[in-house]
Amino acid sequence: MKTLNIAAALTLLAAPAFADGHAASGNGDAAAGEEQFNRQCVSCHVVADADGNVLAGRAAKTGPNLYAVPGRQIGSVDGFRYGDDIVELGEAGNVWTEESFVAYVQDPTGYLREALENRRARGKMSYQVREEQQAVDIYAYLASLSE
Repeated sequence: MKTLNIAAALTLLAAPAFADGHAASGNGDAAAGEEQFNRQCVSCHVVADADGNVLAGRAAKTGPNLYAVPGRQIGSVDGFRYGDDIVELGEAGNVWTEESFVAYVQDPTGYLREALENRRARGKMSYQVREEQQAVDIYAYLASLSE
C-alpha cells in the first residue's frame, strides 16, 4: 500500500503536465475518438460542461459525465453513484491520465484490482473497449472537449 501511496502522490504532481502533454502529443486521434465515442460510449455517458451544455452524447446517466476527464480525480463526479473501489482509488489521490483511462476502459475490474492491489476489487463498468488505440483516441477526444 505504501508503493500505491507514493505512486498516487507522483501522479498528482505530474497530472496537469501529463494531461496537457497527452492531449496534444499525437498519441490519440480526436476525430477517430469522436467516432468511437459515438459507437461505444454514448449509450451510457454524456459530456456536458459545467453550465449543462451537452458537448457529446445524449442525456445518458448510466455512467458519469466525462467532461474534463484529463487530470480529474478518479471516481469524483458529484452526484454519481460509483462503486466503493473506484472511489477508494480516487480518494488515494489518483487522477485520470491517458495511461489510467486506457487501462481502465479496456478492463475496469482488472485495472482496479491491480491499482488497489486487491483481488476482490470490482468495477461497475461492464463494457470494455477492445483495442488500445481506440481507447487512446477516445481519451484524445475527451481531452479536446475539456477546458
